[in-house]
Amino acid sequence: MYRSRSSERLQLFSVAAIVVALDQLTKYLVVSKFLPGESRIVIPHFLRWTYEQNQHGAFGLFGSSPLLLIGMALIVLTIFWLSFRDQARRSLMVRIAFGMIVGGAIGNIIDRLHFRYVIDFIDFFRIWPNIFNVADSCITIGVMLLILVSLATRRYA
Repeated sequence: MYRSRSSERLQLFSVAAIVVALDQLTKYLVVSKFLPGESRIVIPHFLRWTYEQNQHGAFGLFGSSPLLLIGMALIVLTIFWLSFRDQARRSLMVRIAFGMIVGGAIGNIIDRLHFRYVIDFIDFFRIWPNIFNVADSCITIGVMLLILVSLATRRYA
């Protein structure tokens, strides 16, 4: 049993580490190649990279205090963990989803601690009003996976 739990934790933290590494690498590339506010078209009329220094929380909400936003992220992570820890022991998909959420949160917390803002750059300017980053994407995908797993579990329970 101990080896199994250790393996489960390794899976979750491996996903989180991959997300943090990818998030920080992409942000480093943006900061080193763009000026704040600069945009470059990636796919015409659909996607551009736009370097934005986001001082607010999710979707531009929740103020701009880095400590408040870090605290809120930690509280949300704790609530998610308490809500899904039993499922995480039984489901690889839940461990992957939670790893994505943890990695995304850590990636954005690193930015807030280092810069006092989050580096955003993914800009679907025709279809989505907010610019975001890899961490945000992983958090969103992780939450959607948790919802899907929860719905599937309830349906077949």
